[in-house]
Amino acid sequence: SIYDFSDYFEIYKSYTSVDSITVTNPSDLVAWETDVLTFPTKVKPTPEQLEDLRMAWITAKHVKSNTITLVNGKKLVGVGAGQMNRVESGLIAFKLAGEDAKGSAMGSDAFFPFPDNIVNAAKAGVACIVQPGGSKKDDEVIAEADKAGIAMVFTGKRHFKH
Repeated sequence: SIYDFSDYFEIYKSYTSVDSITVTNPSDLVAWETDVLTFPTKVKPTPEQLEDLRMAWITAKHVKSNTITLVNGKKLVGVGAGQMNRVESGLIAFKLAGEDAKGSAMGSDAFFPFPDNIVNAAKAGVACIVQPGGSKKDDEVIAEADKAGIAMVFTGKRHFKH
């Protein structure tokens, strides 16, 4: 490469301190890139759902890790974050969204290691999900989404904010 971006990335770091320990993380510069999205489920999202999925994905980027976001009609209707596992974050998001969870787009900052979140999303009435993909159990997660008639989008990239 003819350009050196090392200074640029040095500027965009986040720092978290606990007692006398400082953890340095590169800032999350991951963007919504439509050319790398994959659609592993039988049901594909509509153009309107893709807009809500985009918002759910971008919102998840700015929230504490193990994030589940819910967007409906271009409005953020539920957020669950900072929990020890994604299932609890999902349950919080569904509770906060209430009836607005029905037909919503769900975003996750990282992949789903098990299909349990998809089961809960189906119960809440979620219509589509965006997540990075890449779990060893992606096939089980996709099968659960197919069973529920939920469209799923893989970004191939994760967000993670500590």
